[in-house]
Amino acid sequence: MNAVIVAVMIASFVLIPLLSPAADAQEFKTGVVDLNKVLNESDTGKRAKVDLEGLIKSKQSQIDEKGKAAEKLKNDMEKQTSILTPDARKAKEEELERLVRDYQRLVTDANAEVKKKENEVMGSILGELKELIAKVGRDEKYTLIVEAVPAVVLYFDKSLDITDRMIRAYNESKAKTDKK
Repeated sequence: MNAVIVAVMIASFVLIPLLSPAADAQEFKTGVVDLNKVLNESDTGKRAKVDLEGLIKSKQSQIDEKGKAAEKLKNDMEKQTSILTPDARKAKEEELERLVRDYQRLVTDANAEVKKKENEVMGSILGELKELIAKVGRDEKYTLIVEAVPAVVLYFDKSLDITDRMIRAYNESKAKTDKK
């Protein structure tokens, strides 16, 4: 439903100026940007992806270690089941339950930490990109720049795609700020 509303709004922005009498007096310039491509192919986006992958590997190794400890205890319990006293067996079962809870908590916490870090990094990059897109829009006299979202933008002429130009501009702007 929201996609339909957005599509109607975009169509209105595109068609109304073209149909108005003043359309001849003012050039209507439109651009389309694939933000996912910019995120994945810009230097900053690539670095962020590598950093996130490093965090994921670190968390995964901690999770694997905790999982192996729980699996080892479970296997030891199964091997010793006939020789354990009821009290010792109960103590091992409680220890295993604690290890499983710790494992599950570690998985949940790791997922939450990775998601939070991803949201922070991507939110920061998207904020910078929106500012850059607005600046390019003003400087180059664009009337409208939209995001290439397949559910909303069903078709656009590839000549309107300014994604690669945004990647270059973003890389250049970040290189300038990194040198300062």
